[in-house]
Amino acid sequence: MNGTFADVLLLLAIAVVLVWAFRRIKLPAILAYLVAGIVAGPDVTAWIKDPDEYHFIAELGVVLLLFSLGLEFSLPKMIAMRRLVFGLGAGQVIICTLLFAGLAYAWTGSWTAAMVIGGTLALSSTAVVIKQLGESSQLTTRKGQSTVAVLLFQDIAVVPMLIIIPLLASTSTDISIWESLGIALLKGAGVVVLLMAIGKWALPHVFREIARLRTDELFVLATLLVALVAGGLTHLFGLSMALGAFLAGMMLGESKYKHQLEADIRPFRDILMGLFFITVGMQLNLMVFLQNIHWIALAVLVIGLIKMLVVRAIAGVMREREEDAWGSGLMLFQMGEFGFVLVSLALSYALLPQDIASLLVGVGVLGMAVTPLVIQRSRQMVAPLLRKSKAKPDAAITQPDVSEPKKVLVLGFGRVGQTVSRFLINEGIDHLAIDHDPKRVQEAIAGGANVFFGDGGRRNILKAVHADQVELIIITFAEDAKALEVLKAIRELNEHAEIIVRSRDDLRLEEMMDAGATQVVPDTLEASLMLVSQILSRTGVPIRRILARLDQARRSHYGDMHGFYPGETTDMDPEKIDRLQFLHAVQLTDSAYACGKELAQLALDDLALQVKSVRRDNQEFSEVHGDFTLRQGDVVLLAGGPRAIEAGESYLLNG
Repeated sequence: MNGTFADVLLLLAIAVVLVWAFRRIKLPAILAYLVAGIVAGPDVTAWIKDPDEYHFIAELGVVLLLFSLGLEFSLPKMIAMRRLVFGLGAGQVIICTLLFAGLAYAWTGSWTAAMVIGGTLALSSTAVVIKQLGESSQLTTRKGQSTVAVLLFQDIAVVPMLIIIPLLASTSTDISIWESLGIALLKGAGVVVLLMAIGKWALPHVFREIARLRTDELFVLATLLVALVAGGLTHLFGLSMALGAFLAGMMLGESKYKHQLEADIRPFRDILMGLFFITVGMQLNLMVFLQNIHWIALAVLVIGLIKMLVVRAIAGVMREREEDAWGSGLMLFQMGEFGFVLVSLALSYALLPQDIASLLVGVGVLGMAVTPLVIQRSRQMVAPLLRKSKAKPDAAITQPDVSEPKKVLVLGFGRVGQTVSRFLINEGIDHLAIDHDPKRVQEAIAGGANVFFGDGGRRNILKAVHADQVELIIITFAEDAKALEVLKAIRELNEHAEIIVRSRDDLRLEEMMDAGATQVVPDTLEASLMLVSQILSRTGVPIRRILARLDQARRSHYGDMHGFYPGETTDMDPEKIDRLQFLHAVQLTDSAYACGKELAQLALDDLALQVKSVRRDNQEFSEVHGDFTLRQGDVVLLAGGPRAIEAGESYLLNG
């Protein structure tokens, strides 16, 4: 037991280091887990001599992965995309499976192994491809939507593949395979009916009661229990545990608890899936991989070409744009994470020899490693294949005319940016907005908004929208760090424009002012001012006095509003703590160092502290200067950072 515990700690340590390293170079975490398994496996360090000891834990990861997939299985979404899903997606899976199975049979001479290989290679990586599409702003383009449709059908196709693999192991003739498949389908139908009945009549009441208790750990436990019980039920009927988890996810996918369930299950899923991919890496025969690296690279190329040609042919029949057809096929070239699941399952049923499994894992690892680069360069790679000399830009986002500079430039088109834009439109003020969210831009342009797609922090984008000539620029980003970065980029181009920056709070207010902001508008402080104005108005204070006080607060950059009393719920994030401004009252005892000393003599400014007020004998002195002498019993209200507050209190009391 101690040895197993030490092995698990070692695996986690290796995984942490490798995931950090791979993410730094923008490679998927899946690859880090696979490499961790290779390092810890029998062929390198042999720290883990028997990977089968971790098979059950790894299988739980697959169960939770399929449960999450079931939650994401949106029937309305699939119906809306049915032409692409059941046309392009189904065609790609069926044709590629048959083609790869035929090639594999010629290589192995075994139909069972060939079917496993065909199904494995037909799948692509949903996790890696969708993530890269999002990062490269191609998710809402037509080729992006076509790619997502194919991936959706591939995810659905995993479920029957998980059923068929055990049947291939238990039968030897075509007739018995079909008989067993028929029996399995009948069992599966019975399990589906049973689980759906439970999901409709029992689970809503269970989760409603749990939600009322507002106990997070109970919700998590119930979610895990539902996934595992559903998996155990299908396993009892001789089917895959992963199938039961998928059905359980489907049951709950249309419920109002879907997003909470997904959030609760994600940490367990990711950790256990990491262990699963580590066990897959352990099964890689490193010598076989290194000796056949040239064949593996050739296999990745051939598999990618076949997938691309198949998708191009089917998309052509469906009259998709030529560039979209080639681009979608190119993005699907790799073997996916579910391919590793199928390889592992086939190995456990002895359907694949170990060396072939190692080669398949090698093909998957190499394909995933180059996927980010391929997707980022997809347009350049596809351009030579097009009949036209120059590829047309994606039709999903049509940019507005920016040949002439606008009067106002709005950076960020979220809720704040859209609100600003509406008021500018009502006043007839010519303006242009920039946003980096392709879906939002597409929706906004369709609604008639004057929005430009691009990253507001890039000089070429700013020059394209004439930021160097605009008189007024509004930065509305929700992230203060991003707003500060864009502010600095704008000031390098335009020294004269007025720049109004929206920030979440006042943590970076001074930094933004120093970077060139004309005015910084913190959400939290402005909300407080609006609340105060309503309160004062309802208590009879004249509107002119209220407006004067609000104007004074803004002109002083909210000086009197900086600092707050911390509590147990205060966010003490280490990255923010040095920028927080706290208020803290210090009562001077009879032996306090500060008693009898003037404020100027104490030089609290050197400690980055400000004295907001002094309370003496129930009298408040809100404006104290350097010649103010402190006495025993005074309560000094300090404002400053958390560390400065601690140092200041110690200094006032002890010197």
